[in-house]
Amino acid sequence: MVGAENLITRPSELVVYECDGYTLEKETPPAVVFPNSTEAVASVVRVCREHEVPVLARGAGTGLAGGATPLGGGVVLSLARMKKILDISLRDRMVHVQAGVLNLELSSLLSDTHWHFAPDPSSQVACTIGGNIATNAGGPHTLKYGVTVNHVLGVTWVAGTGEVIQVGPEATSAEFDWIGLWTGSEGTLGVATEAWLRLTPLPLAHRTFRVIFQSVEDACNAVSRIIAAGLIPAAMELMDRGILQAVEDAFHFGFPSEAEAILVVELDGIPIALDEQERIVAQLCRDCHAQEIVSAASEEERALLWRCRKSAVGAVGRLSTGYFIQDGVVPRTRLPELVRRVANIGCERGVRIVNVAHAGDGNIHPILLFDERDPDEVRRAMAAGRAILEACIELGGSITAEHGVGIEKLPLMTALFSPDDLDVFWRVKRVFDPANIMTPGKLLPPPPRLSQQDEKNGQPR
Repeated sequence: MVGAENLITRPSELVVYECDGYTLEKETPPAVVFPNSTEAVASVVRVCREHEVPVLARGAGTGLAGGATPLGGGVVLSLARMKKILDISLRDRMVHVQAGVLNLELSSLLSDTHWHFAPDPSSQVACTIGGNIATNAGGPHTLKYGVTVNHVLGVTWVAGTGEVIQVGPEATSAEFDWIGLWTGSEGTLGVATEAWLRLTPLPLAHRTFRVIFQSVEDACNAVSRIIAAGLIPAAMELMDRGILQAVEDAFHFGFPSEAEAILVVELDGIPIALDEQERIVAQLCRDCHAQEIVSAASEEERALLWRCRKSAVGAVGRLSTGYFIQDGVVPRTRLPELVRRVANIGCERGVRIVNVAHAGDGNIHPILLFDERDPDEVRRAMAAGRAILEACIELGGSITAEHGVGIEKLPLMTALFSPDDLDVFWRVKRVFDPANIMTPGKLLPPPPRLSQQDEKNGQPR
């Protein structure tokens, strides 16, 4: 169906696809297929459905919750070779791409225009547009510009039946919000093969600065104060002392590794308004015991600040042989309490935790360090990760903001949602994937049992 050159079955090659960025669970698939068109994807899905073989869509494998880990002998459907940029229409503020296009590649292509694709995950250099849609990815600048779903105008979708559905890019008020339903569904309702993406004007100017605080809690309090003042920065990113030391040791950016916490704040917009906004933000930070505020004096210094933030995860290897990155979110005002809880959880379970966060969104990414060769360390780290997410739920938040549920957070879905909620989710899934071949074992706990009458009628409850 796709040609021998687009199929992998050799064990030595398949091992590359046994997991994504969540390395604690692995399974080698029997085959990886590389379709290069929507029609080829649909054909693969149809034949897998005919033979009752699970299908797992995969982008770049940069996910951090096990969403791209194959389970149950499923075929991996890689979109890595579907990387054409099909059309750029600046007049329509829109770009049409295949799902395998890299996020950074799209940004680079638009660099000579006055437009950009706003979602910028920290894995931007490697992650794909299809993966961004699957997890509803965010990034530092989603505080002001929104997550992926806010920038998707149209999608070509292959459902679990093999049916090809195109929604948009011309929207009408008579349509259901199918894009909102599919974005973030983690491959369980089908797979995006093409997308029409909204282009956002580049801001006329930036003000970017780093703020050093005496504690992580002071930094979190400053975030709430800034938002309460009616200001919406483009980004407010938090790094604690542990991650700063790793970044400085790895890249020698010249940042003060002795600081307990650094907040990277970026304002953007009309130049005449930014000076006053920066003054207000600086004063609010001082009110929260900021020790030092340093503004980027040039575009090079601004780029250095963002390289520091986006290099954070890559530097963690200097701290530990193994780690995994948690992803939770709480109301912004509960962030100081959550960071205290994270520190206590680490102490109670004997797990070292360093922190980066999209603090402006209330989105935390504690990085739990362990030695994979020590089963007890792994067990304690996993228990600590679960306790952190339970704390997020208790504080009125959620178990994920942008990484997705995958397999890592699956057991907590029953803590977050009621049986009736999960029943509705399964009803929706059966509409698009009645045979349950699309990414089974991810996102949703096992389905509720059908009543005898439902089974007789072949209908979901």
